[in-house]
Formats: sequence, structure tokens, C-alpha cells
Amino acid sequence: MTWRKLLKAFPTVILVVDILIRIVSVAVVPRNRRPSSAMAWLLAIFVAPIPGSVLYGLLGSTKLPKDRRDKQREINSLILENTQGLDNRVPTDTQPPWFGTVVQLNRTLGAMPLIPGNTTRLLPDYAGSIAAMTEAVDVAERYVHVEFYIFTRDESTFLFFDALKRAHDRGVKVRVLYDHWATIRNPQGRVTRTWLRDSGIRFEEMLPFHPTKGMWRRPDLRNHRKIVVVDGDVAFTGSQNMTDPSYNKRGNIRRGLQWKDLMVRLDGPAAIGLNALFITDWYSETDELPTDAGAEPPVERRGGDDAYECQVVPSGPGFDGENNLRLFNALVYGAQERLIIASPYFVPDESMLYAITTAAERGVDVQLFACEVADQFLVYHAQRSYYETLLRAGVRIFLYEKPIVLHSKHFTVDDDVAVIGSSNMDMRSFSLNFEVSLMVRGAGFVDQVREVEADYRAKSHEITLASWLTRPAPLQVLDNVARLTAAVQ
Repeated sequence: MTWRKLLKAFPTVILVVDILIRIVSVAVVPRNRRPSSAMAWLLAIFVAPIPGSVLYGLLGSTKLPKDRRDKQREINSLILENTQGLDNRVPTDTQPPWFGTVVQLNRTLGAMPLIPGNTTRLLPDYAGSIAAMTEAVDVAERYVHVEFYIFTRDESTFLFFDALKRAHDRGVKVRVLYDHWATIRNPQGRVTRTWLRDSGIRFEEMLPFHPTKGMWRRPDLRNHRKIVVVDGDVAFTGSQNMTDPSYNKRGNIRRGLQWKDLMVRLDGPAAIGLNALFITDWYSETDELPTDAGAEPPVERRGGDDAYECQVVPSGPGFDGENNLRLFNALVYGAQERLIIASPYFVPDESMLYAITTAAERGVDVQLFACEVADQFLVYHAQRSYYETLLRAGVRIFLYEKPIVLHSKHFTVDDDVAVIGSSNMDMRSFSLNFEVSLMVRGAGFVDQVREVEADYRAKSHEITLASWLTRPAPLQVLDNVARLTAAVQ
């Protein structure tokens, strides 16, 4: 066939490919996918069939490869086997009445038990949180397990890194996990990796993307967890990364942005839940199960009014279901009097949006703390597109005043239950990120979180429906367009 004939046939070939892509996409894209997500992908493919289908091939699946998911199931079975009897069977007459079913939901999805007898301390100060983790590492005797989304050695974290080195030098087993992409693209990421190698500390980069080595998966799956465990007795988790509160980025420094987070120190037997989660991730990356920090018997349960029941809730693409979304929805529907949410990136799916607006419409005092300023352009504007619906339902929205980025991720339900962890209330955290949440039952702990919420409220301004509807039309259009991109998961 001559070049002239090929050129003449080219438009016909493109037309046939275009039609085939559209037909196949209608059959393939909606399978086991939210209708909103399926429609967003179909829209992208129908607008630009070839680029859209290529993008779908790269980003269309939210699941890890089968071998990684098999490892998660294997670890879940081990956790269930080794924790039989650690949790007290939750009676059907719990207070609040729905709490027992939520505990069972978490146990079914994430395998972790509810364990009583723990004490907690909230750490709302950024530098104070790093100091508390440093102090705990300095008294470690057996092992220190560290897992962060962003993990960089800089002026704010030198003390913590030096404590890891001291622990390693005195014979403590130190293991470090960090998300490969999030850490390496930080200005201090490569320097940190070099320092870890030179120090002799064991570390692994989570979810590296190496398709040429047969490690194919969706490239934007991330490990967003923040965990420190010391000797299986003391653990820390929450929203804070181990990095400077400016994230070391010139743009943030120029704008004066500083991240504000909330971590919790957990003392007691529930620390083994966070340790089991670290071991799961270590095993997934290395095929190695640490024998020196496995299923050791939990420490003695604490007593008294300041001892709480805690349950670790893991979630992410290694699980078959969206564990965090299911937990959050169950708790929102359980709220009877007050529901207060802090989430810097609030882009709910339909189920979460309906749960929250339904709570407000049935008389629950629902409050949302978010940011007046943010670092994620599309997410920031997508989030704003939900405010009108929330305000019309009666949700009160407080925006933390710039230049502080309120990065805390937690919520309280009535005076009974609180959740704190790494998970945002957005579709990325529900489907694409490895997350960890800690559910705590106890009025004393809820009171602690309420004090933090009161501080947020004093440093925020509340928006009203009337004022929100008067924002410039171009901003409203931008918000709505950004909302479409959020559904492409």
C-alpha cells in the first residue's frame, strides 16, 4: 500500500478506533465503580477518546496488584488469629447503642480489635509533637517503627532523626518506611535518603513506581499513614508529617504557609494495632516479617477514668472495601446531638455528602472546619463547590484563617466517640491512599478534642449562605469545574 493510500485511509481508521473506544468504554468503565466516577471517566473518554482511554489505562484502577492484596489478606488472617481474646466482646447494649455494630464493622473490614485500657495525650503543637516523639525514641529498648508520608531531615526534625541514630547505635532495631514519591520530590527528600543510608538505619521507600521491573500499578497510589511505635507499648499517629511545617517548599515559604496538625500519643495495649499495621506495610515492601517485633503479648491495660477503648482502622487500596468511608458514614449516621469535623481536603462522595447533610437536617449540630487557604489548587476549589449544599442543609462551616493550613484530620460524635488519623474526607483518601484512623470511645478523650476544636473556632471565621452566594461568578465556575475532576478516580 502506497503512502498516499495510507494517508487517505487514515481518517477512516481514526474514526473506527474512535467508535470502538467509545463502545468498549461504555462496557468496561462502569464495572464495580461509583456512578459519578464512571460518568466522569466516560465524559473524559468521549471528549477525547484516545488521550482519555490512555489516561484511563494509567489511572483507571484503584487497586494494587494481586500479590499485594494477597499479602494484606494474609496479614489480616494473622491479626485475627493472634488477637482472639484481646478485645472484650462488645455487648449489644453499648452506649451509644450503635457503637457495638461499628466496632464489628471495623473488625470485619480491617481485622483490628477494640482494646480497652489505653491512655492518650493529644499533641496539637507542631514542634511539641516532634519533641514528644523524639523523647519516646530516646527511651526505646527493643525497636522503633517509623512510617510517614513525608519524611525529611531538616531544621525542624533534626532532633528526631538524631534520636533514631542514637537508638540504632545502642542496638535498638530501627525500621523506617516513607512514601517514595511524596518524600523524594520534597526539597530535602534525597538528602534524607542519603543520610539514612549513611547512618545504617533500615529503611524502605513505599510504593515506588517501577513498571520496567514488572511492578505495574496505578502510579498515583500513595501511602499517607503517619505512625511511630516504640517497643509495642507507646505509639503516635495523626495528621502530621515528619517535616518542616512549611514543607520546605519555596512557594509555601514565600506565601508564609505553615501547616497545623494534630497527633495523639497512645500508651497501652492498643499500640500493638498500630505496630501490626506497620508490620503489614513492611512485609508488603520487603517480604520480611520482623521476628523481634511481632505479635508480642500486649502490655497491661490501664485503669481509671482516663483509660479508653481504642480501635485502629486501616484503609487503602490493599483492602477490598473503603474501610474509612464505611466507618465515617456509620459514625455520622449514629450522631444524635453534635458532629464536628476537621478536614483540610473535604471532597465527599455521594454517600458521605448525604450522611452529613442528613445529620444536619435531622437536627444534629454539624460543624466543619476547613482552610481559608490551601496548597492543592484543584482540591481546594472542588471542596468549595460543596459548601452551598452543606450550608443549605444547616451545616456550619468555619474556615481557619490564612496563612495557616489547618491540616488536622479528626471528628467527634456527640460526647462519646472521636476519630483521629491521617485520612481526609475526600475520594483520594477513601480509594487511593493507604490511611490509618484511630477510633476512641470515652467522654474524657472527646473533651480533649473539643478543646482543640474550640481553639480552631476562635481562629476561624464562619461563612454564611448569603455571603457565599455573592462570591464572584468566575470563582463559582472554577469551583464547579474542579468538582468534576474530583470524581475521576
